[in-house]
Amino acid sequence: MDYCFTAQVGQGADNAAMEKWFANPAAATLLVVSNLIPLAGVLLWDWDVVSIVMLYWSENVILGGYTLIKMIARAPIGGWFAGVFFVVHYGGFCGVHGMLVLALSGHDVGDVMGGDPWPLWFVFVQILYNVCVEVVALAPAQWWVAFTALALSHGVSLVGNYCLGGEWRNTDVSKLMRAPYKRIVVLHLAIIFGGWGVMAAGSPLPLLFMLVLLKVAMDLFLHQREHRARLPEQTAALQGAAEPGLA
Repeated sequence: MDYCFTAQVGQGADNAAMEKWFANPAAATLLVVSNLIPLAGVLLWDWDVVSIVMLYWSENVILGGYTLIKMIARAPIGGWFAGVFFVVHYGGFCGVHGMLVLALSGHDVGDVMGGDPWPLWFVFVQILYNVCVEVVALAPAQWWVAFTALALSHGVSLVGNYCLGGEWRNTDVSKLMRAPYKRIVVLHLAIIFGGWGVMAAGSPLPLLFMLVLLKVAMDLFLHQREHRARLPEQTAALQGAAEPGLA
């Protein structure tokens, strides 16, 4: 059964217009603005490349949280069971990814593996938790401004594209669970190794700017490709739901 925002069925035309708005200008604009905040960090707050790459890594944690919400909203029972597996597997994936970020920045990752291990497979969640603690400890004070902006940007996309835009109709828990991994492979590995190259060059200001602009361009491209591909299908589904004779 579908449990996510079924009240939209009788409002097909209005939701189709709203979908176009959120799938393009609103969510995309917030995405760009939130990704440009690190430029202010570089110019005004003396951020280095480590602060920027840690911020971009933290976006994976944000995406994981929103993905879990989508899974549970799509299938309240099955989503919980799949969600436990997702938290363990994706948590471990992000944790190891975060350890790589810390190691490339010259930080000792020995503390990440310290302490009594959590039971069973939850040790992978423990790694993610410990990495998050280290990142928060190393992050500059203004870092939270950028982190909050990224969380808000993805939250608007969740509401506008997934819920009001009807993307939940054309997906399932399995697809939702796989989606964040693609983003990490395509986007964040490029950012990490790009950041390593900037550090190797001594973190000159022009290269820091190029790293931020590379992230903006790749993020916007991936965002538009994902949501534009679903737009015609979703609009047709909403229009069909609005006309009982076509249901």
